[in-house]
Amino acid sequence: MTILGIDPGTNILGYGIIEAENKHPRYVDMGVFDLRKIKDPFEKLANIFSGVDELLAEYQPDYLAVESPFYGKNAQVILKLGRAQGAALTAAVMRGIPVAEYAPRKAKIAICGNGAASKEQVSVMIQKTLGVNLDPKYLDATDALAIALCHFYQLTNPLAAGSGRGDWKHFLSEHPERIQKK
Repeated sequence: MTILGIDPGTNILGYGIIEAENKHPRYVDMGVFDLRKIKDPFEKLANIFSGVDELLAEYQPDYLAVESPFYGKNAQVILKLGRAQGAALTAAVMRGIPVAEYAPRKAKIAICGNGAASKEQVSVMIQKTLGVNLDPKYLDATDALAIALCHFYQLTNPLAAGSGRGDWKHFLSEHPERIQKK
């Protein structure tokens, strides 16, 4: 299973890719699209679409997980983030790749156990979890890895709500060795 995580942005968009074998995630790649030199906002969206499409073609992920925009003090920011997210989602949907969306807080809880964790804390936990050393200048990319890992945890948690497997009957049918008979 391969998961592409996206931390959307119209200035810096982070991406992170993980693979999972035998329920153990493994780091594949990460990076950023630096769009700060592009002045036209619609050209930025076209670059996001084509860049994500290239990642999808190269890595052929089974899932795209994206961070949902969050509302701050400026409504324009959420509009721009929503557009960036939409450009990335469209690339995946056009290739038939399932998409999942996670709030930043949910990803931070999944990775750090704390929904208010800083980007630096998330980066440290990603490095420990995946057993890699990452450059701290790529915090948007480590956030994208956190989104990918959050989706991995959601998919592999037998009791996760919305996983399609969130009941005890399914869990026990998948793990008969866990049933104790008296």
